[in-house]
Amino acid sequence: MNAAPAAARTSRTDRLLAGVERVGNRLPDPFILFLLLFGAVAIASTAMAWANVSVTVPGSDEATRIRGLFTAEGMSWLTTTLGENYLGFPPLATVLPILLAVGVAEKSGLLAAMIRRAFGAAPRWALPYAVGLVGVAGSIMADAAFVVIPPLAALVFKAAGRHPVAGLLGGFAAAGAGYSTSMLVTSLDALFAGITTAVTGSLPNPGSPVNPVSNYFFNVASSAVLIIAAGFLIDKVLEPRLVKQAVPRSQDPDEAGSSAAEDVLDPNLTAVERRGLRWSMAVGAVVAGIIAAAALVPNSPWRNEDGGFLPSSPLLSSIVFIVFVMFVIPGLVYGRITGTMPHARDIPRVMGQSIKEMSGFLVLAFVLGQFIALFNWSGIGNWIAVAGASGLESIGLTGYPAILAFIVLASLLNLFIISGSAMWTLMAAVFVPMFALLGYEPAFVQAAFRVGDSATQVLTPLNPYMIVLLTMLRRYEPAAGLGTVISRMLPFTVVFWVAWVAVLTVFYVFNLPLGPGNGIFIQ
Repeated sequence: MNAAPAAARTSRTDRLLAGVERVGNRLPDPFILFLLLFGAVAIASTAMAWANVSVTVPGSDEATRIRGLFTAEGMSWLTTTLGENYLGFPPLATVLPILLAVGVAEKSGLLAAMIRRAFGAAPRWALPYAVGLVGVAGSIMADAAFVVIPPLAALVFKAAGRHPVAGLLGGFAAAGAGYSTSMLVTSLDALFAGITTAVTGSLPNPGSPVNPVSNYFFNVASSAVLIIAAGFLIDKVLEPRLVKQAVPRSQDPDEAGSSAAEDVLDPNLTAVERRGLRWSMAVGAVVAGIIAAAALVPNSPWRNEDGGFLPSSPLLSSIVFIVFVMFVIPGLVYGRITGTMPHARDIPRVMGQSIKEMSGFLVLAFVLGQFIALFNWSGIGNWIAVAGASGLESIGLTGYPAILAFIVLASLLNLFIISGSAMWTLMAAVFVPMFALLGYEPAFVQAAFRVGDSATQVLTPLNPYMIVLLTMLRRYEPAAGLGTVISRMLPFTVVFWVAWVAVLTVFYVFNLPLGPGNGIFIQ
């Protein structure tokens, strides 16, 4: 009796997502799109500069004027920083070294062997939830999570005979939409806490002190819910749509019509592969032990001036290096033992192949770097954030609806300002004091900000790692565009946002502690 309504609902959902994909794919190619956006920001910034528009960032004594590109100052800035804008594009420093390292581990056969061993005979039903777990917890790797997790998840799915694109997109969605939470304490916790503490110092009643574990209970509960939500969406929404759309399972166009059975990797390793895997894992464990020992010894150069690791330290700034060596060294050992990389000359060869596969991203990164540099240099990003925050403050909302409006604003601003620390710096100065006057703990406002800070960043083309994802997706779907990615990320954004708000609401209604010594209301 319920089959027809269920089919109708599914059909409406499919039509909605297909419509989003069609509209999104009508956008120009990303290179042209960002050229147009660059032009739009250039014109807007120039008009605002001529109108003497300025913005006062909360906490600053002086107003900062908007600077226009089509002015003498702007043209001088562009002509003198063109190369710097490109080479200073943040993802390049993360993507390129990791691509080189992953290339060694992948081309040597190590990654495939690990996956065949660990997942080839594993229950297929558990893989989406495993991807959700790794993705949501992946924020401990910072931005490296966006580069490492999606392709590995794709290999895991393919090894189990499931659709690799579901692993690719699901891994990105879990890592991106759940970026602000983790079951582990990360550098982001310390960074947010430091910003919040800086704001509360001037409050007459600052509430409980905010530290890196002030949101820990909330983060653990949120992570558990988002992991389940991510696994469910990958299994019940994303993968069935990919199958229905006949998305290729192979990166080789000539094999696009291969069956699922043909894509299943044999979980049984040869004697040589088993020996290579054992030695590579042993060497990897030794490398990890050396890194841990180097960080934990007293007076380690990887510690900060206070002798710790949070909120910042050389260790946390060495994540890319750690990921690099943990891929390269075991990969070289495996390649040497199995004969896939017997010579030293094989190292630059496989690294070069990895870079060649991402050459499209390197070209696109040029215009992305120019656009983001102009967006920041002109001051328009700060103007958008301050104007939005002031508008919400002027509405005069009180109670929990004000918190929900705050989350909505953070979600919208997240479409334009990807950096969570930058956005929280701007918003905390306005909303922490405002909500403190309403009786809310700064730690609770910070927890609410986390909800809006992550869920929508997998929808915006301003997220540079979405372009990295699109490059990976085009290996399976050459015709895929930004609309393709956005339509497939939309269910994750909606469900994550609603689920995360629901968790926050439970904490609010039952006045549960957000972390050790931090509640909802100022006593």
